[in-house]
Amino acid sequence: MTTPRWPRLAYSAALYGLAPLIGWRIWREQVPTYSRLQRLGLRLEPLPPAPRLWLHCASVGEVRAARPLIEGLLARFPRHSLLLTTMTATGARQAQALIAEQETADQTRLAHRFLPLDFPGAARRFVARVQPDLAILFETELWPNLLHACHRQAVPVAVVNGRLSPRAFGRYQRLRSLMQGALANVTWLAAKSPEDAERFHALGCAAESTTVVGSLKFEQAFPERLLEESECLLSAWGQRPVWVAGSTRDGEEALLLAAHRQLLTRFPTALLVLVPRHPQRFDEVAAQCEREGFKVSRRSQQQPVTPATQVYLGDTLGELATLYAAGSVAYVGGSLVPLGGHNVLEPAALGKPVLCGPSLENFSDVAEPLLAAKALTMVDTPDALASVLVEHITNPECARQRGLAGQAAITAQRGALWRTLDGLGRCLALAGD
Repeated sequence: MTTPRWPRLAYSAALYGLAPLIGWRIWREQVPTYSRLQRLGLRLEPLPPAPRLWLHCASVGEVRAARPLIEGLLARFPRHSLLLTTMTATGARQAQALIAEQETADQTRLAHRFLPLDFPGAARRFVARVQPDLAILFETELWPNLLHACHRQAVPVAVVNGRLSPRAFGRYQRLRSLMQGALANVTWLAAKSPEDAERFHALGCAAESTTVVGSLKFEQAFPERLLEESECLLSAWGQRPVWVAGSTRDGEEALLLAAHRQLLTRFPTALLVLVPRHPQRFDEVAAQCEREGFKVSRRSQQQPVTPATQVYLGDTLGELATLYAAGSVAYVGGSLVPLGGHNVLEPAALGKPVLCGPSLENFSDVAEPLLAAKALTMVDTPDALASVLVEHITNPECARQRGLAGQAAITAQRGALWRTLDGLGRCLALAGD
């Protein structure tokens, strides 16, 4: 079915109208080793050798979740190299860290660049220069001009771990004509749940192009060195209760510090490892902790954790899993404030009992198995958080059992990776590879 051109043309006109604001954001959102011209589909060289696959992840969370897929693609398709793109600077740094961890042979087959802005010319230049055998978009990275450029240049497109939260679906419904045209260019969509598949169908994705494969986020694995590094941290910190609050957001740190203050009245040596989601807030959060009277050490400044340290600020990138592994309890942020939460599976896969706030709409499906296994506990106030922390610290065996239950629940949900790789193999075969 032919879709009308006018929604995409109107969308492009709106982008051009917002160009000054977008340009300012890109000027700020930058990594020094990359040219800003990559945002226009220029200065992409050097690229990994052809033939190549292209995988796009929005930011740091998606890169972390896509790690098993990245490693699976390199193993399943040894003739191909892989270009990984992101939109954000934090995503770029996470990608660089992931590349550095690959075996030497795989490092030559894996590279990262910034995705260009979705202006028509930039999208055309990017696809023409990269010439991927297959474009793979992670979750909901549905950029209309980029998808159109892939269609014009006969590049098959797969959407993997496809998800649409009810909130995102509501937004996209208001742009249904635009999204219908974009989804018409998708060769295969691997939805993570039947509910996500239904939402994509409602936006215009063909049912015959969609398969429910499960969530790739259950496939997370961690290198052995991560556990070794966490053991070194624990040894340096000494025998004390440690809880880790990861991916925290603006307005949330005050609630966590209130809970930690209560915890210190019961366990004076307790240590909070606090990891804000966004690096531009690191200094702000450090200042907030100090204003509230906490003794703070900062990881970025290599400040040691002394017996007097009450808050250890994890103000570095790419180390959240290591810090989760060093704690006995994990809290996952973005959930005590109404932002939809972050990935509760990461600490659960490390065998940690997990806590979160009530706002978990963005991860409700992956949270359900953990809730059913009693490996995830929801709290709605600092008092409730402090109470559960006390419970876990005073009963370490119960905490350990909850951590093991979380790992078992994750293991039971696995299989999406192989189903996804099989589907991507079919896409390549249909493209004549």
